[in-house]
Amino acid sequence: MRRISYFLFALAFITSCKQAKNVNNNSSMLPKDTVQTVSKPATEPQPDLKTNPLEFIPNGYELFSRTEGDLNKDGKPDVVLMIKGTDKSKWVDDEYRGRLDRNRRGLIILFKRDGGYELIAENDECFSSENEDGGVYYAPELSLEINKNTLVLHYAHGRYGYWQYIFRYQNNDFELIGYYGSSNRGPIVLYITDVNFSTRTCVYKENINADDDEAEEEFKVKTIKFKRKNLIKLTEITDFDELDLDLPNND
Repeated sequence: MRRISYFLFALAFITSCKQAKNVNNNSSMLPKDTVQTVSKPATEPQPDLKTNPLEFIPNGYELFSRTEGDLNKDGKPDVVLMIKGTDKSKWVDDEYRGRLDRNRRGLIILFKRDGGYELIAENDECFSSENEDGGVYYAPELSLEINKNTLVLHYAHGRYGYWQYIFRYQNNDFELIGYYGSSNRGPIVLYITDVNFSTRTCVYKENINADDDEAEEEFKVKTIKFKRKNLIKLTEITDFDELDLDLPNND
């Protein structure tokens, strides 16, 4: 009787082990998509928004001028700040003009968002001061303008004419897409240079009646195509006074 009991107990133990092994084997053969894993959704970093555009001016700088307009075609008024350094060591004494502030100037470009303003581009010292020496004439006067979703840097030089750099927001930066320059002698236009960097086209116009003050302006036009791999980015310009546009010669 004891032998029969022992045999039945051993048989039950072996059967339970086989069933446990089969359960483990079957669980490893289940489709992977039946196993649910919980992961946290990825969150994109939120931009640092400020309600007051002047809060983006870094230490050591102050506001010089400001302009507003739509730069990214969303219908909201973006803000461009021209800033100027406040380093006391950059002041100089001029023999004729007295004490002059020669601190350099720069740009801060902000996009208007629903919760405030976002910093998009910054170049703190790309412009010379407004108190540079113009020689026998005054130095060019720089002003900012937003026109047709582009940022226009306008240099006015009185009777000598003017020139403009035109930037558009693309490729996560402001790229130089145009240049327009008018070389004058008083009210008479001598030469015009009109460059479209997007199409790689340069148009030169020469007034063939420049020496006749009473004749109407008549221009000889020459259009030149040129090659360029990349457009100039605003954030990479260290000094506009030294900027080389690498334009084709008008020969």
